[in-house]
Amino acid sequence: MAMAADDIERLIKDRFPDAKIEIQDLAGDGDHYAATVVSEEFRGKSRVQQHQMVYDALQGNMGGVLHALALKTAAP
Repeated sequence: MAMAADDIERLIKDRFPDAKIEIQDLAGDGDHYAATVVSEEFRGKSRVQQHQMVYDALQGNMGGVLHALALKTAAP
């Protein structure tokens, strides 16, 4: 079962209310996405820490219903 882009965005937005989020379905299959997340909460964090924060926001869906997510993160 695939995960909808709207669901990914909602989970991220719930964790980072100030975030600007762009989601792309890379393969049209609902399993391979690219996401860009810009949030003030990333300021001062390493890229690895930023990505871990986003993966935590996805509440364990990575590797399950969400097969692949190419992730770009930044502070504004």
